[in-house]
Amino acid sequence: MAGRESYRERLWPSVGVWLVVPLLGATAAVAVLPVSTVGAVVAAVTVMAALTLWAVRASPVVAVDDGQLVAGRARLPLRHVGRVEAWRGEDATAQRGPLLDGRAHLMLRGWVGPVVTVRLTDPEDPTPYWVISTRAPERLRDALVGASR
Repeated sequence: MAGRESYRERLWPSVGVWLVVPLLGATAAVAVLPVSTVGAVVAAVTVMAALTLWAVRASPVVAVDDGQLVAGRARLPLRHVGRVEAWRGEDATAQRGPLLDGRAHLMLRGWVGPVVTVRLTDPEDPTPYWVISTRAPERLRDALVGASR
């Protein structure tokens, strides 16, 4: 499926993470307020800007595009994609924890529960599989299976 994108998702933080940003900004303002009103405003704006920048930078793209799986900065040619499985709930938690192989490549975000596991078929790669956070594990699985044929 070279040249065509069949799946794309940005793993934006959850609403809860975004609600923390102004709360921490307000906390910084309250801490600085006894010293300076202007300093309190500057502290609040600085903290909120820094946290917003962090949240945006911590929001990777997951895509099946141009003959490869994109998971953040990592790339995997589709010719090396083996079995792909979608996981939700307790099964996803088990894949991220007790069932996890320490050699696996991880692209996980704590604010995204479901995951997809992608087995690698490259015999020279010591990584047995990738574990990727996604809000739509079935769609990502289907895109990978369809694109790797």
